[in-house]
Amino acid sequence: MQLLCLSIVILLLVHPPNPCQAKRVVGPYSTVPSGRIKGGVEAEIGFAPYQVSLQPIVGSHNCGGAILNEQWIITAGHCVENYIPALVNVITGTNKWAEPGGIYYTAEIHMHCMYDQPYMHNDIALVKLTQNITFNELTQPIDLPIRPVHPGDEIVLTGWGAHEAYGGSVEDLYKLTLGFVSFEECYRIFNQTSSMGVGHICTFSREGEGSCHGDSGGPLVSDGRLVGVVNWGRPCGLGFPDVHANVYYYLDWIRSKISGNDRCYY
Repeated sequence: MQLLCLSIVILLLVHPPNPCQAKRVVGPYSTVPSGRIKGGVEAEIGFAPYQVSLQPIVGSHNCGGAILNEQWIITAGHCVENYIPALVNVITGTNKWAEPGGIYYTAEIHMHCMYDQPYMHNDIALVKLTQNITFNELTQPIDLPIRPVHPGDEIVLTGWGAHEAYGGSVEDLYKLTLGFVSFEECYRIFNQTSSMGVGHICTFSREGEGSCHGDSGGPLVSDGRLVGVVNWGRPCGLGFPDVHANVYYYLDWIRSKISGNDRCYY
């Protein structure tokens, strides 16, 4: 046991994590990858069976993610960029990140080939597990989208993010219903920042609601399909849209990676 603990400490020193709360500055706005949901409500047991918690050490929530199939998890690139596979543990089948329904270990981490090029773009990653996930009523994959998000679509965010900026993750899974904000409107609101592009989608409900620290990498679902992965925002719930990776935009890249093709789509 002492040897195991020492090994973990050495790994953390050699490969320092990039916390989901790491601050980034975009144009005139101070922004960070988003963490816990602000203004949401506690999710019912089994509400989001595709939701996972990514933990560098089991018992320490870092980011969210979603189950795509028996072996693949999707998350944000900034959630895994400084981690080796041994420090990406996937917790499934639970509304409480500290009480795992299942624990799975990572074999491979696949960052998008153009991650952060340009800055804050292509913030998406896939995690391949060492063994297949066992599905049950609390653990299920989420379907990929078959069309872009449209104005008027209802989008549901789930996660363990903080209730306040820079706060700690909450114990229970929360959910929040959001509206879609068009790219043109979102781009205008953020003063045409270079940190936003067609690979992003934006969501908003009202001031006091939105993603927060700890929600990074987590799923946004519309009509039973995964449409977004939490990327960045102006924390938390300050009346600005949140910005997410547009899953429909990255479909070719996702399918290519899962099929074993290393071709870069961007």
